[in-house]
Amino acid sequence: QVQLVESGGGLVQAGGSLRLSCAASGRTGSSYRMGWFRQAPGKEREFVAAISWSGVSTDYANSVKGRFTISRDNAKNTMYLQMNSLKPEDTAVYYCAASARGSVFNLEYDYWGQGTQVTVSS
Repeated sequence: QVQLVESGGGLVQAGGSLRLSCAASGRTGSSYRMGWFRQAPGKEREFVAAISWSGVSTDYANSVKGRFTISRDNAKNTMYLQMNSLKPEDTAVYYCAASARGSVFNLEYDYWGQGTQVTVSS
């Protein structure tokens, strides 16, 4: 089992920045790919970004390309999402996820965090 805890959410004005963190614990010895998803009120959860175990491979949703950057520090068992040029439509609960299977292009994950709220005001 892997436990994931997100942090770093909050309220920010449009055009501002936030950095989310996802701390992993438990069976972190395996090579997990990790990802970020988000869910806005009344909408389905959507993919945001993913990163391979090594950090070499990444993937982004078109809506965040050029604004968000995913990274990880395996020594700290932590993944990050740097969010710049935030827009009101980025408002959502952001979830981190992990899986020991598949590539960064696989949208299925085995472990999920509880989420952190990001609110972008106009």
